[in-house]
Amino acid sequence: MESWKRCSTCKKDIAFEATYYLCNVSTCRRKRTGMFFCSVDCWEAHLPLMRHREAWAEEEKAPTQAQWKAEQEGDDKPTRRVVASPGSSASPPAKDGAPRRRVVGAKPTPVPEGPREVLIVASRLKHFIRETWGFNTSEGVLEPLSEEVRRLCMKAVERAREDGRKTVLDRDFD
Repeated sequence: MESWKRCSTCKKDIAFEATYYLCNVSTCRRKRTGMFFCSVDCWEAHLPLMRHREAWAEEEKAPTQAQWKAEQEGDDKPTRRVVASPGSSASPPAKDGAPRRRVVGAKPTPVPEGPREVLIVASRLKHFIRETWGFNTSEGVLEPLSEEVRRLCMKAVERAREDGRKTVLDRDFD
């Protein structure tokens, strides 16, 4: 066996110990449908088909032939290395201690300043309070409740970021 895997886009061989790229999106990293790319161009070619909202390629290094053989026999877990870009504090370090590197992707959007939209559907909130407890609800409740939702969302995003994810899950709100 001379190659480790094949590129998911161009089908070229990815050699053992060669640099390859993975999509950061979890659906592209599943064991059964995992996608591996020989270059950033091949990674970019899969984006129109997959329609990711926000994605980037992560540079990795293929295992040695001995590591791959051991993994196939169930003796060892795969060895992956993620290299870092300077000043990237948002991504946690990889398991081997090397910081992560975003090869491609949009910069995070800062929280907008100034007037903010109400995040709560007024009619649903008022209906819920009236049907559950028989109380009326003032319009002034919507703004502080929206601020509370923003605060909870910011905490959940931080938890997802600490776990190295770009998807906020229900468990991030615990």
